[in-house]
Amino acid sequence: MRNRQGLTFIDVVVSIGIIGILFVGIFATYSSILDVINNSERRGAAASILNRQIEIIRNLPYNQVGTVGGVPSGIIPQEQTLQASGLTFVIKTTVRNIDDPYDGTLGGNPNDTAPADYKLAELEVSCSSCGSFVPLILTTTVSPKNLEAASTNGSIFVNVFDASGIGISGVTVHVVNASITPPLDLFDTTNASGVLQLVGVSTSTQSYRIDVSKTGYSSDKTYQPGDPSNPNPLKPHATVAAQTVTQVSFAIDRVSTLNVRTSDVVCSSVSGQDFTLQGSKLIGTGPDVLKFSTSSATDGSGLKTFNNLEWDTYNISRSGTTNYLVGTMPFSPLTINPSSTQDFRFILEPSSPDGLLVIVKDSGSGAVINGASVNLSKTGFSQTLITGRNFLRQTDWSAGEYSSQDGGIDVSSPAGTLKLLLSASSTYSTSTVSWLTSNTFNVGSSTATYYTLSWSPTTQPPQTGPDSLKFQIASNNDNATWNFVGPDGMAGSYYTTNGAGVAGHNNRRFLRYKVFMKTDDENFTPSLDDLSIEFNSICVPGGQVLFSGLTADAYSITATAVGYSLASSSVSVVNGFNQTEVLMSP
Repeated sequence: MRNRQGLTFIDVVVSIGIIGILFVGIFATYSSILDVINNSERRGAAASILNRQIEIIRNLPYNQVGTVGGVPSGIIPQEQTLQASGLTFVIKTTVRNIDDPYDGTLGGNPNDTAPADYKLAELEVSCSSCGSFVPLILTTTVSPKNLEAASTNGSIFVNVFDASGIGISGVTVHVVNASITPPLDLFDTTNASGVLQLVGVSTSTQSYRIDVSKTGYSSDKTYQPGDPSNPNPLKPHATVAAQTVTQVSFAIDRVSTLNVRTSDVVCSSVSGQDFTLQGSKLIGTGPDVLKFSTSSATDGSGLKTFNNLEWDTYNISRSGTTNYLVGTMPFSPLTINPSSTQDFRFILEPSSPDGLLVIVKDSGSGAVINGASVNLSKTGFSQTLITGRNFLRQTDWSAGEYSSQDGGIDVSSPAGTLKLLLSASSTYSTSTVSWLTSNTFNVGSSTATYYTLSWSPTTQPPQTGPDSLKFQIASNNDNATWNFVGPDGMAGSYYTTNGAGVAGHNNRRFLRYKVFMKTDDENFTPSLDDLSIEFNSICVPGGQVLFSGLTADAYSITATAVGYSLASSSVSVVNGFNQTEVLMSP
């Protein structure tokens, strides 16, 4: 019996794949050859246009070799569109007077009183519809037939450098002067040294408007003297005098981004907050006119982003009154360097009748001091806060402001106080320990540090018995695992001492507390009016404390910190928000 052997399905697929790869390679090679041929034809057409334009320039009278609205002035358009081989090309022409150093330079030694020795014409042709077409550039020089005579014109040298004083090449320079004949409206670019030399410019007094710009950079310009918005500019429109060089310098650099955020101390956004942003660079004096100044507001997510911001030192200040300023991160004024991204945050809390923000700094370096104890006092009032710390606080549990409870705690009679629930016989149970678990506190970062647990009232009726009010704390980074423990980290221990240190919960973002209540006397109950946990996290401003709920009056401030001498001062608190600084000496 004769065996038959054929192709399997896999053999067919592999064969088709190999054939496909071969055809793709052939097609790619063919396409590449076509692109080379087409590009060669396009470049040939572009070269022919350039050659024709060069011949036109060489056959023009010397005094007509220049661009319309340019320096030197002439009849050649600065930009024109021409057709060749069915394609559309754009030709940009630049003509410059050249001061050849052979016979001296204007203002040099020897002084060349006729600096326009010859003209240099540069032509660039491009084709936006020609795919990967690379622009062609051709230059030529044109010289006068006769010897030059002393010039009645002058020159403008435009210098553009960055924040470090290094010249920037390829900067677009726009020079406009409508008061001369013919009028000037010129676009040109700086050379490798960041300089553009315009030789043979008509004389004119404070009439040359100059703007400089480059993609990705800040911009700068001259200003019209007497303008109502800037009557006395620091950089007025340029003046050109006969046989002189007018030097005009500009400083630009890569732009930066500033993100302004408004949030509370646990990084929760506070939306729609008004603020002002002002740079320090002036464009005019008498009166001072800032180069940059704006009023703005954060959006619904508590963010406002400024792109294309010039390097400068910026003052950022709150202009709203709906919230008090707990602090800023970092401090204002803020220095923004070229090509950088900066974040600035206002830390806010709801307004109270009167408030005082105290900023504690080193008297020598100006650096803020964290961990400084600041006491604010007057007759009948004394409160101490620590810089770089804030509080997770709860004063009301009514309206469901808690996670869960066993049903034995009254959360709303009265509102703002926790106590045991009265039975039908108007007594309290003495046989059970009731509990309530708080809602979750989110401090905004897993780098948090927790310090103390405090509550009020600090003492309970003696009839309720020992430890009638006690607490446990649970924390995590997943907002799901809740293991309540006492100060020794064990489930069987409790916080029973007011102001006790919180242990074992640092570097945890989410936190809850659990309150336990019991009584030994059916006629008495423990109570809780206020609970606070002192902490630090990324949105707690350093070196600052806010005293809120004050009354307008004169106060004394005393500050102490490890390694510093005691510092004291006084401050008058008026209605609304107040701010003061305390300087401490090592």
